[in-house]
Amino acid sequence: MPTSIWNAPALADQLRFSASVCFEAGERNHHIANTAYPVAHNETWGAYRVARVRHRDVVRQAFTGIDDLCLYAHIPFCETRCAYCEYTVVGKSELTRSAAYMRRLNKELALYQNLLDTSRTVHGFDIGGGTPSFVEAELIAELVDTARHSFRFAANIVISIETTPKIAAAQPHKIAALRRLGIERISMGLQVVQPDLLRALNREGNGVEHHFRAVEHIRRAGFQKLNLDLMYGFADQSLDSWRATLDHAIRLDPEYITLYRMRYKSTRISDQASRVRIGQVREQAGLAKTILTDAGFIANPGKNTYSRIPGDSGTSDYITRRVVDGMPYLGLGLGAQTFTHTTISYNDGAAGKNLAPYFKSVDAGELPIQDLYDLPLEHMMAKMICVSLYFGEIDRRAFRDKFGRAIEEAYPDEVAFVLQQGLMVNTDRALSMTDLGAMHFSGLCALFHAPSVKALLIHSEPDAHDHLQRNRRIALSVAQRTTTAAA
Repeated sequence: MPTSIWNAPALADQLRFSASVCFEAGERNHHIANTAYPVAHNETWGAYRVARVRHRDVVRQAFTGIDDLCLYAHIPFCETRCAYCEYTVVGKSELTRSAAYMRRLNKELALYQNLLDTSRTVHGFDIGGGTPSFVEAELIAELVDTARHSFRFAANIVISIETTPKIAAAQPHKIAALRRLGIERISMGLQVVQPDLLRALNREGNGVEHHFRAVEHIRRAGFQKLNLDLMYGFADQSLDSWRATLDHAIRLDPEYITLYRMRYKSTRISDQASRVRIGQVREQAGLAKTILTDAGFIANPGKNTYSRIPGDSGTSDYITRRVVDGMPYLGLGLGAQTFTHTTISYNDGAAGKNLAPYFKSVDAGELPIQDLYDLPLEHMMAKMICVSLYFGEIDRRAFRDKFGRAIEEAYPDEVAFVLQQGLMVNTDRALSMTDLGAMHFSGLCALFHAPSVKALLIHSEPDAHDHLQRNRRIALSVAQRTTTAAA
């Protein structure tokens, strides 16, 4: 791609930091230096925010030339909001509006169908949340049907959906109905099994008493692709507790197990982040790798989804194509994210987590976009790499195809650093993490962030990541000094 397609970088994204300084900053701020890119949108992306009156034209231009994409539909309803949740989930007062919401979701699809066209091919479709299986199966059926009529679906595409143990155990008819819709992969969040931790996380309603019955209903419905989500890195999670969660998940006999490290930013328990030390996190991650590998679940270093099916990445088609190829994706629904080659946007409701702004935009026939960013090359490369590191590696061909340059050209100092330090190795296909790199995941991620994000990490304190906006003046002054010195 020609470099002229990307927005020009702001001053804060023209500075340079040494690789060792960035690595140390990522390690120090390990709770926020990760794949959830960027840090502090208002500060690091503020210069690239597109005025709302220009959204439609910029979106149309951003999708020009994109023939292949993935699709994500966000269904934000949950019976309760878990204390660890960082996602766009609405409160109890909104639960009765699920049918009205699903109608708007279909209307949003129609808005994009009219704006773009139907010639584009969808290679992965995830229905997530929230708890998408909370709504009636008939409403999910309408969504799937609308999506199929709005875009071409690739042959052998696997649609994936999420559920909870409580729903899968109590409503076998709904699980069976979802499978009859052609949905082939289902993901169920166990998270932890420690009773007191479940209570602390406001999740006691999804305890182990539901798990085996839930899996029985999923298997009886015909699902042969079952993923279980587990979480570690909580302040009150002992190593023995984590071991019990892993052993329990293995006994449920899923095809895949995905591990999520607790990310405290924007959660109800963000104040507990300072109680979690990096040593605890590394010990829990190491234990998981040992136990899962011994049980026949395989993942290369740094990858968070383990699969016991040879040749199967374990993730949904939507995730796999995003991670490996950097494929653009269209996000539908409250707070959903959309990613093209040049832009990233977040739908209405991402900030306030309520349905009203989203409903208002869709009803007015407007794209329900809250924030749209027309980004420079530095941030688009960083975003792709952060997503790629879900699999612990950066695909060389995909990176070159997307950005017109080799990763060594784009990040000469950073690549040299990770190779010299033994954090990554070159393979024929990818730049891949080593076990040492996986142990220092946060520092490694920070190496590939854009300069403005690096500056915030460098000048922030580990216990102040909810106050990163205060560091903008420092970051900009560093940028100015560095640029002046370089001149």
